[in-house]
Amino acid sequence: MSAFSRFTPLIQSLPATVPFVGPEAIERQRGRGIAARIGANESGFGPADSVLLAIQRAAGETWKYADPENYELRHALAAHLGISPAHIAVGEGIDGLLGQIVRLVVEQGTPVVTSFGGYPTFNYHVAGHGGRLVTVPYVDDREDLGGLLSAVKREAAPLVYLANPDNPMGSWWPAERVVEFANALPETTLLILDEAYCETAPAEALPSIESLIERPNVIRTRTFSKAYGLAGARVGYALTTPGSAQAFDKIRNHFGMNRIGVAAALAALADQQYLNEVTQRIAASRDRIAGIACDNGLRPLASATNFVAIDCGRDATYARAIVDRLMGDHGIFIRMPGVAPLNRCVRISTGPYAEMDFLEAALPLVLKSLAEG
Repeated sequence: MSAFSRFTPLIQSLPATVPFVGPEAIERQRGRGIAARIGANESGFGPADSVLLAIQRAAGETWKYADPENYELRHALAAHLGISPAHIAVGEGIDGLLGQIVRLVVEQGTPVVTSFGGYPTFNYHVAGHGGRLVTVPYVDDREDLGGLLSAVKREAAPLVYLANPDNPMGSWWPAERVVEFANALPETTLLILDEAYCETAPAEALPSIESLIERPNVIRTRTFSKAYGLAGARVGYALTTPGSAQAFDKIRNHFGMNRIGVAAALAALADQQYLNEVTQRIAASRDRIAGIACDNGLRPLASATNFVAIDCGRDATYARAIVDRLMGDHGIFIRMPGVAPLNRCVRISTGPYAEMDFLEAALPLVLKSLAEG
């Protein structure tokens, strides 16, 4: 008997894939270190000094489990957002929360609507629970709200995913359009509104908390991984009605949060001055990436995130060559979208001046080498 025959038929049917190839794996594969890590939408600016001090203080207590009710963090978030703690669920980053939401809704064959080329980890969770992905193409490099709504109604889908601002394109819809989309959905359809990049977005892109917080079929997901600089801590949270928030308690790993990460998140939330400073640095780096692209004859797309998608003007083969040459010849790690027509672009994360200097020096050399064949 094969060892794999002990697994469920669903598990046996799935490929053993990792949604993202990490920079560490690329270093191992290529046998060289990364000089500029600007491909994973982390914050190279790092967390605030106050957060690093909180991490140091919490390290001595890492022998303890974190509070399984996440009481202190939920109350701190509630005070920050002006809502009740009952509206908040905490999880191991947005990725962990997405897996839990999918588990709450999806059964074998359940239709789930998302954008073709959107965040692949969500698709990974849907496949892992036996769902059937129904994808809608982007239009003008933005998620197609009308197309998503039509697909939901056509398929009677109980779950739809929308990222605003969007990954991988950095585009966004204004708040009023997002609220209109949420209001137009059937009551039986749950909307995951992924707001991982909410801190780097213009204010007009974000619906007010009050506009959606009482809708039981909307769950907004947010994270400390991006602007707060805590990607490695794995702290995310969901905003929804008390009934929907409580549903997470039925399935979540109650000791899944790590104590040091929670302490870091609390300190990060308390240091809003640093958040304001770092979002300005992100915006400046975004502008510099756009300038470097323009200087090299490429077209940067407008971005509300901590990365810039750059239209390379040709096809995926050319974009992939740029990604590979930047890493192989210069140790600069970037990524690109995974499907056409988005994969004519490369995607570069914001970062400190030194990493931008590396990019500015290396990109023209790469483009020249490709032109020369």
